[in-house]
Amino acid sequence: MTHNPRSGPVNFPAPCLVDTGIVVNKQDMHRLLADLGQVRYIHTQDGVLLSDGEGYVLEVFSDPNQSTLVANSSLYLNVCSFDYLELKRSPSRETYFDLVQDGLRLRLIPSVNPVQEQIDRRFNAATLEAVVADVLSASWDARMDGEDHFSM
Repeated sequence: MTHNPRSGPVNFPAPCLVDTGIVVNKQDMHRLLADLGQVRYIHTQDGVLLSDGEGYVLEVFSDPNQSTLVANSSLYLNVCSFDYLELKRSPSRETYFDLVQDGLRLRLIPSVNPVQEQIDRRFNAATLEAVVADVLSASWDARMDGEDHFSM
């Protein structure tokens, strides 16, 4: 197959990554990191452990003028701080994320499954709505009962 330079740019399909791969697009990196929630992190430089701990991803953003910050169990991740993201699976088949810039590596290991976390949030919201409905209904019933006593 030959390429005709006058035919215009060749459009290749967007990549499809399933559980493993390298992500260089900042929007894709943002999308992968945005719902992580609670994580374990491991910070290395040229394979040497600098720090590790647990925290919560509070913000993911893309701004070449701001830093990625990890402090006080809080992670503020700037995708512009990294050249790429490696999506990997552990031997126990758990997905983790390596944010890489030169020899620096920030590994993020999700503490909870985001799908399960969403199910839990929906369940908690539904439970809260049911409790509020019960309280309002009980309050309404009490008012009606109270009105009956005064009309005698």
